[in-house]
Amino acid sequence: MAVKYDEQQKIFHIFSKNTSYVTGIVREKYLTHLYWGKRIREYHGSRSIVWKDRGFAPNPDDTDRTFSLDTLPQEYPQTGNGDFRSCAYGIRQENGSRISNLEYAGYEIVDGKEGLPGLPASFGRDDQVQTLYIHMKDPAAGLKVRLAYSVFYEADVITRSVVFENASGEPLTLTKMLSMSVDFREDDFHVLTLYGAHNNERNMDRRPLTSGMVSIESLRGTSSPQQSPFMALLRKDAGEYQGDVYGASFVYSGNFVASAQVDPYRNVRFQMGMNPLNGDWYLKPGETFYTPEVVMVYSDHGLMEMSHIYHEFYQNHLVRSSFAKKPRPVLINNWEATYFDFNEEKLLSLAKKAADAGIELFVLDDGWFGHRDSDTSSLGDWVTDLRKLPHGLGQLSEKIHAMGMEFGLWVEPEMISPDSQLYREHPDYVLHTPGRPCTLGRGQLVLDLSRKEVCDYVVESMARVFKEGHVDYVKWDMNRHLTDVGSAYFPPQQQGEITHRYVLGLYDIMERLTAMFPQVLFESCSSGGGRFDAGMLYYMPQTWCSDNTDAICRMKIQYSTSLVFPPVTMGAHVSVTPNHQTGRVTPLSTRGYVAMSGNLGYELDLEKLTSQELEEIKEQIAFYKSIRNTIQLGMLYRNENPFESNTVSWNFVSKDGHGAVAFFVEVLSPAAAPVRILKLKGLDPDALYKNTKDGCVYGGDELMYTGLSMPLKKQDFRGECYHFIKM
Repeated sequence: MAVKYDEQQKIFHIFSKNTSYVTGIVREKYLTHLYWGKRIREYHGSRSIVWKDRGFAPNPDDTDRTFSLDTLPQEYPQTGNGDFRSCAYGIRQENGSRISNLEYAGYEIVDGKEGLPGLPASFGRDDQVQTLYIHMKDPAAGLKVRLAYSVFYEADVITRSVVFENASGEPLTLTKMLSMSVDFREDDFHVLTLYGAHNNERNMDRRPLTSGMVSIESLRGTSSPQQSPFMALLRKDAGEYQGDVYGASFVYSGNFVASAQVDPYRNVRFQMGMNPLNGDWYLKPGETFYTPEVVMVYSDHGLMEMSHIYHEFYQNHLVRSSFAKKPRPVLINNWEATYFDFNEEKLLSLAKKAADAGIELFVLDDGWFGHRDSDTSSLGDWVTDLRKLPHGLGQLSEKIHAMGMEFGLWVEPEMISPDSQLYREHPDYVLHTPGRPCTLGRGQLVLDLSRKEVCDYVVESMARVFKEGHVDYVKWDMNRHLTDVGSAYFPPQQQGEITHRYVLGLYDIMERLTAMFPQVLFESCSSGGGRFDAGMLYYMPQTWCSDNTDAICRMKIQYSTSLVFPPVTMGAHVSVTPNHQTGRVTPLSTRGYVAMSGNLGYELDLEKLTSQELEEIKEQIAFYKSIRNTIQLGMLYRNENPFESNTVSWNFVSKDGHGAVAFFVEVLSPAAAPVRILKLKGLDPDALYKNTKDGCVYGGDELMYTGLSMPLKKQDFRGECYHFIKM
């Protein structure tokens, strides 16, 4: 049993194998947060709340000036009644009132976990997960709120979500609906977030918490490359392998907000959920609203343990695809080789070279449909361009399959070009606010996925293409964010719902298409990593990590992405030099080592390479296939942080512990260079390991504690790789 209720203390104790989470009821109706951290056997009240009369802290009980909601560590705080900190939810009644008071109304403990209607959510068998439902109510507003806490005991994870029900006789509007709020009665933390931009996604930002609020958000309609829907609080002494870490990851692909607020008394309110700034929900009598879930992870062994928990959890309890635990194919994508300028002959010639090199999947990128010779036309017209492919998509696919490779296809189904037959026939399909001009982005507009008929069109057109092309893999792109958000098909009081309804429409499309094509490997993309979030992984088991294929940039991007997501979810390609994004010239070996640390692919014109380069690529692919299970399905250990050092290193250990692969990259070659030492992690200290390259044998303890001396080389951007087999 992972949830206990102490009737005498009125305490809920939620626990996994290493974590405890404690909440309780004060004065019969106030739900308070008491503890989240390292597992304890029982909670007997040692961390009791200290009551004190604080200036300017209002008192709901006029007989006790020490009791105030402004100082109470609350579990799901409201607004308008004396708590001046950030609230977790907000309402607006028909009479204009925005005040709400939640009271405790009961609880349930059930085995298993319900799904969230229309939303991605983690899952588990009844013997793997137990759920606590805490019922709250606001009698004056007729609002019922159900807080859900699902605990996966062995996985060491707690998830949270909320259900709102309008039990009154008149409509009300939800103006804020976060999924998680935790009040810590201490502030000895740093906050860690991941920020960036297109081609520079997920940089690590760690800073101390001080007075006020640290907040990240997206208002772009997607989770965005600018901020990732993840936040962690770390003890100030916490690092990669030591210290307390509290992580929160949002299973959602739209606008979000995450914050850590320090109050004047050095308490921290940690929150995450949907962004309220341009989204509300009109709730009619009897209707319910479900928030997306937050996955909460506590680690007392630093960031790496937190990452391992997230990796295992998302692989076992979030990714539904049959590919979740299958090795992924080595692919080649024609984009940087041809861009829009290709024909069938060019593609088949490139495919022949790829097959000869041992590549397993050929992916045809943008430009195969309509009359698309640039990014200014044809989105929405999902019909093969016979100028480029005179024998059709199906015959191209057959020829690729005949070479022994699978066939993949790029699509961007959420978009529409003004220069398209679809737009000429259905300008109303565009996401827009009536009476205002539409804003172009990348020469395109966004389809209004809040409308069922538009979603049906996307499903029908994509299903037709996938069948015609006999596709084995789909790269699903999304190359602009939402503007002019509105829909003529909803009344004024529901216009605040459109951004969320867009995401729900997208999820509906994915639900239907992935069910129709379970044999297809779907890869999510949004100009690279612009929508790399847990919500997308529920439907698509991997994501194109970034449009930036420069190996030195990718070290950082993939390193920080691995804080939450396993390497098997990351698409990583070897591209040509000078690199198309940075102009950098990096050795082919280093490009290979970095790309091998995820799902290896190639994005270059093989026909323009020298015979020596082609031979090296063949060797890379053969080597990667020998270590693929270790990389994609094993355990990652981060050793040196590229955000803090001129070098980076990480290693992988296979699930059975039999194999280990280590990578080391030095960015710039220093004068009077010191000898660098590579220390592996995760090995068996009592075992012997053989280096497959030179046959040398080392002890596991030796490799971890004394380490390997890296050779000295006068070369920028140089990489080293070591493959060990347990003897």
